Amino acid sequence: MEIFLNIVSAALISIFVQNLIFERALGVNVLLYASRKKEHLFGFSGAIAYTTTVSAAIVWIFDTFLGENEYYRIIMPLIYILIVAVVYIGTLALIWRFLPKAFRALKKYVHLSVFNCSVIGALFLASQQGSDIFSYLGYGLGTGIGFLLAAYLLYTAAGRLNSPLVPAAFRGYPGMIVYVGILSLAFYAFTGYSTSVI
Repeated sequence: MEIFLNIVSAALISIFVQNLIFERALGVNVLLYASRKKEHLFGFSGAIAYTTTVSAAIVWIFDTFLGENEYYRIIMPLIYILIVAVVYIGTLALIWRFLPKAFRALKKYVHLSVFNCSVIGALFLASQQGSDIFSYLGYGLGTGIGFLLAAYLLYTAAGRLNSPLVPAAFRGYPGMIVYVGILSLAFYAFTGYSTSVI
């Protein structure tokens, strides 16, 4: 039960408090693409959840064994990129081998979900906040769920933001960026930051 609670608490923190899209602005370009069509929401979110969860498990191994090394923090970004590259190549090989008919449809999700700064951001977040393998997995899974939440919020707003009632200068992409900014402020409030009065 404690293991389950550890995974759930890390996932909830990653979804709401440390949402990489709204709180740190990582992966917005893929988010805007994913929010265009409803079928993309689950495809990209699932691919990001898979990539971050598998990569976070491997990162935990490196952090556990090399974390005490004084030079590890210097080469840590390179190690994370290599881990994500191995997961990317391994995933494409597995899909090509076991799902050859679906390979063409699934590879776009793999390409865009792996080459996304929210994946690297999730690994850094897990490395900074995680304490054991289960919290690393929770942060990885929570990143995918947080991406789904963010993409769904943008998908539901897209119709209203493209309305003729919206001024032409803000219709479409500019309105979406303003909307993301407002949502970012709301999610940023979850972290407990406040402005100081001088």
